[in-house]
Amino acid sequence: MEQYEPERLTPAQVAAMRRSFRNGRASLSRRSLLRASAGGALAVGGLGALSACGIPAAGKTQGGVSAEDHSAKEKTINFSNWTEYMDVDDSEKHHPTLDAFTKRTGIKVKYTEDINDNVEFFGKIKPQLAAGQDTGRDIIVVTDWLAARLIRFGWVQKLDASNLPHAYTNLSQQFRDTDWDPGRAYSYPWQGISTVIAYNKKALDGVEVKSVSDLLDNPKLKGRVGFLSEMRDSIGMTLLDMGKDPAKFTDDDFDAAIARLQKAVDKGQIRRFTGNDYTSDLTKGDLAACVAWAGDVVQLKADSPDVDFIIPDSGYLTSTDNMLIPNKARHKTNAERLMDYYYEPEPAAELAAYINYVCPVDGVKPYLAKIDKDAANNPLIIPDKAMAAKSHAFRSLTQKEETAYEEKFAKLTGA
Repeated sequence: MEQYEPERLTPAQVAAMRRSFRNGRASLSRRSLLRASAGGALAVGGLGALSACGIPAAGKTQGGVSAEDHSAKEKTINFSNWTEYMDVDDSEKHHPTLDAFTKRTGIKVKYTEDINDNVEFFGKIKPQLAAGQDTGRDIIVVTDWLAARLIRFGWVQKLDASNLPHAYTNLSQQFRDTDWDPGRAYSYPWQGISTVIAYNKKALDGVEVKSVSDLLDNPKLKGRVGFLSEMRDSIGMTLLDMGKDPAKFTDDDFDAAIARLQKAVDKGQIRRFTGNDYTSDLTKGDLAACVAWAGDVVQLKADSPDVDFIIPDSGYLTSTDNMLIPNKARHKTNAERLMDYYYEPEPAAELAAYINYVCPVDGVKPYLAKIDKDAANNPLIIPDKAMAAKSHAFRSLTQKEETAYEEKFAKLTGA
């Protein structure tokens, strides 16, 4: 019964598109396909429909239901993740870090790349979770807003800190403070996702871009500016530019950000709101500058010397994809051991070298430098203190807010 609500393209789909660019092929982003399949219209009744499906209202429950833990007898883990979100060897048949974990612990990992979209995946596991049944998964990786929802519903298990010594110690300060999971009682980040401003130096032709205000107000960029069709990213970056904290904004603040973007739309300043397909426009120079995801920029910079990024003085937005253990999972202790394993610096470095998104593990830089010096020195992968200090998170939304805000944003973008 839950209807489609849009979100950012995942690193998995980003990786697939990167490969198509390298091979000289154009491809439509997963996000664009999903929006097209939804008839180009945003369904804003999704959250409200949850209660009609017998799902508890947000905030009414919290704290998952434990099941009998079979970890001691069943040396296995069922791990669901996004595609292309794990290191692979040259044969593309093996995951070196998972293999090393199994060799060390004797625990076999059934690794499944069955997450293509947060809403789609939620639809898969919702019936079992709502019925108090095992989903067949011990670890899932979902984006922060969906993680928050699962925690509110009481559908994931509280973690045992004694099984997570590395995670507790090595979790970057940047990701410790979250309003939807205080103290990381139910989740740990898999990777961080930063929203920045990207630009094409050749297309700018000397025009200076240092802020969201430059994107919205400089007439020399008219028709050559892009924003993201993910509400949290575009509104969050606009709020920061307005001096507002995305973690504390009010309804009036949100409306002011919408009005500011609407003004830019009306005067033709913004070319379009995009999913990941902005990468092609940016590389070609059809977009001179845009709000972008840092993981894309890392790869685009490697492929095109004209592409670069800036972090506005006002700051940038960070979100996370997170590991959680669903209710009734059979192998909770095994799952916690694997979660903790990825907070050891060496496996974390191997993963970061392959994924190129923000590593949430402190102390990983020297290990990553042994694999890839450029990656280790890239603040989009290993944020330095100055960059981390500019990081801001978009606050959790109530059901009412999410419905209202998405509706307003849909009108703005023409979705």
